Amino acid sequence: MGKQQEDTIRAFQDAWGDGTDSSRPDVAKILSMMAEDAEWQLWVPGGPVIRGKAALRAEIEQQMTYCTNNKCNEVAIVSNDRMVMQERSDTAIINGRPCPHQMVAVYELDEEGRILKWREYLDMADLNRKMGVRA
Repeated sequence: MGKQQEDTIRAFQDAWGDGTDSSRPDVAKILSMMAEDAEWQLWVPGGPVIRGKAALRAEIEQQMTYCTNNKCNEVAIVSNDRMVMQERSDTAIINGRPCPHQMVAVYELDEEGRILKWREYLDMADLNRKMGVRA
Protein backbone atom coordinates (compact mmCIF):
# COMPACT_ATOMS: atom_id res chain seq x y z
CA MET A 1 0.00 0.00 0.00
CA GLY A 2 1.28 3.46 -0.90
CA LYS A 3 4.15 2.43 -3.22
CA GLN A 4 2.75 4.44 -6.15
CA GLN A 5 2.22 7.46 -3.88
CA GLU A 6 5.77 7.20 -2.53
CA ASP A 7 7.17 7.05 -6.07
CA THR A 8 5.14 10.14 -6.99
CA ILE A 9 6.65 12.06 -4.07
CA ARG A 10 10.16 10.86 -4.95
CA ALA A 11 9.69 12.12 -8.52
CA PHE A 12 8.34 15.40 -7.12
CA GLN A 13 11.44 15.81 -4.95
CA ASP A 14 13.75 14.96 -7.85
CA ALA A 15 12.15 17.81 -9.83
CA TRP A 16 13.61 20.31 -7.33
CA GLY A 17 17.19 19.58 -8.42
CA ASP A 18 20.14 17.24 -8.06
CA GLY A 19 22.34 19.50 -5.95
CA THR A 20 24.69 20.59 -8.74
CA ASP A 21 25.48 24.17 -9.67
CA SER A 22 23.61 23.89 -12.99
CA SER A 23 20.52 22.18 -11.58
CA ARG A 24 17.35 24.27 -11.17
CA PRO A 25 13.84 23.31 -10.10
CA ASP A 26 11.66 22.09 -12.97
CA VAL A 27 8.74 24.38 -12.17
CA ALA A 28 6.45 22.96 -14.87
CA LYS A 29 6.95 19.39 -13.63
CA ILE A 30 6.54 20.42 -9.98
CA LEU A 31 3.25 22.19 -10.70
CA SER A 32 1.98 19.34 -12.89
CA MET A 33 2.16 17.07 -9.85
CA MET A 34 0.00 19.39 -7.74
CA ALA A 35 -3.76 19.86 -7.66
CA GLU A 36 -5.15 23.17 -8.99
CA ASP A 37 -6.06 24.28 -5.45
CA ALA A 38 -2.95 22.82 -3.77
CA GLU A 39 -1.60 24.30 -0.54
CA TRP A 40 2.02 24.41 0.64
CA GLN A 41 2.80 25.42 4.21
CA LEU A 42 6.44 26.46 3.98
CA TRP A 43 7.25 25.53 7.55
CA VAL A 44 5.37 24.32 10.59
CA PRO A 45 4.66 25.85 12.99
CA GLY A 46 3.83 29.34 11.85
CA GLY A 47 4.96 29.42 8.25
CA PRO A 48 2.92 30.98 5.47
CA VAL A 49 0.50 28.87 3.44
CA ILE A 50 0.73 29.28 -0.34
CA ARG A 51 -2.54 28.38 -2.16
CA GLY A 52 -3.22 27.69 -5.83
CA LYS A 53 -0.92 27.06 -8.76
CA ALA A 54 -0.33 30.71 -9.65
CA ALA A 55 0.79 31.53 -6.11
CA LEU A 56 2.85 28.33 -5.94
CA ARG A 57 4.63 29.22 -9.19
CA ALA A 58 5.37 32.72 -7.88
CA GLU A 59 6.75 31.32 -4.59
CA ILE A 60 8.98 28.77 -6.31
CA GLU A 61 10.29 31.34 -8.80
CA GLN A 62 10.95 33.81 -5.98
CA GLN A 63 12.88 31.15 -4.03
CA MET A 64 14.94 30.44 -7.14
CA THR A 65 16.35 34.00 -6.93
CA TYR A 66 18.25 33.21 -3.71
CA CYS A 67 18.33 29.43 -3.38
CA THR A 68 20.47 27.11 -5.56
CA ASN A 69 21.93 23.62 -5.51
CA ASN A 70 18.69 22.10 -4.14
CA LYS A 71 18.73 18.41 -3.31
CA CYS A 72 16.06 16.55 -1.37
CA ASN A 73 17.56 13.52 0.36
CA GLU A 74 15.15 10.93 1.66
CA VAL A 75 15.93 9.38 5.04
CA ALA A 76 12.66 7.50 5.62
CA ILE A 77 9.19 7.34 4.09
CA VAL A 78 5.78 6.01 5.17
CA SER A 79 2.50 6.17 3.31
CA ASN A 80 -1.01 5.01 2.64
CA ASP A 81 -3.32 5.59 -0.32
CA ARG A 82 -3.84 9.31 0.38
CA MET A 83 -0.84 10.47 2.45
CA VAL A 84 2.95 10.31 2.30
CA MET A 85 5.26 11.32 5.15
CA GLN A 86 8.93 11.71 4.34
CA GLU A 87 11.88 12.42 6.62
CA ARG A 88 14.55 14.27 4.67
CA SER A 89 18.06 15.61 5.05
CA ASP A 90 18.15 18.31 2.37
CA THR A 91 20.93 20.46 1.03
CA ALA A 92 20.82 23.87 -0.63
CA ILE A 93 22.81 27.05 -0.96
CA ILE A 94 20.72 29.95 0.29
CA ASN A 95 22.00 33.49 -0.20
CA GLY A 96 25.40 32.02 -0.99
CA ARG A 97 25.64 29.96 2.22
CA PRO A 98 25.48 26.15 2.51
CA CYS A 99 22.29 25.33 4.41
CA PRO A 100 21.87 21.62 5.07
CA HIS A 101 18.69 21.00 7.04
CA GLN A 102 16.54 18.18 8.33
CA MET A 103 12.77 18.10 8.00
CA VAL A 104 9.65 16.01 7.84
CA ALA A 105 7.34 16.66 4.91
CA VAL A 106 3.70 15.57 4.90
CA TYR A 107 1.82 15.29 1.61
CA GLU A 108 -1.92 14.79 1.28
CA LEU A 109 -2.95 13.52 -2.15
CA ASP A 110 -6.20 13.91 -4.06
CA GLU A 111 -8.06 11.07 -5.77
CA GLU A 112 -5.90 11.49 -8.91
CA GLY A 113 -2.69 11.16 -6.90
CA ARG A 114 -1.74 14.84 -7.15
CA ILE A 115 -0.48 16.79 -4.16
CA LEU A 116 -3.36 18.61 -2.48
CA LYS A 117 -1.65 19.72 0.75
CA TRP A 118 2.05 19.84 1.59
CA ARG A 119 3.49 20.78 4.98
CA GLU A 120 7.15 20.92 5.97
CA TYR A 121 8.11 20.58 9.63
CA LEU A 122 11.57 21.99 10.31
CA ASP A 123 13.61 23.99 12.79
CA MET A 124 13.54 27.47 11.28
CA ALA A 125 15.82 28.85 14.01
CA ASP A 126 18.53 26.42 12.87
CA LEU A 127 17.96 27.21 9.19
CA ASN A 128 17.94 30.97 9.82
CA ARG A 129 21.25 30.66 11.69
CA LYS A 130 22.78 28.83 8.73
CA MET A 131 21.45 31.51 6.37
CA GLY A 132 23.05 34.20 8.52
CA VAL A 133 19.77 35.70 9.70
CA ARG A 134 20.09 37.39 13.08
CA ALA A 135 17.35 36.60 15.58
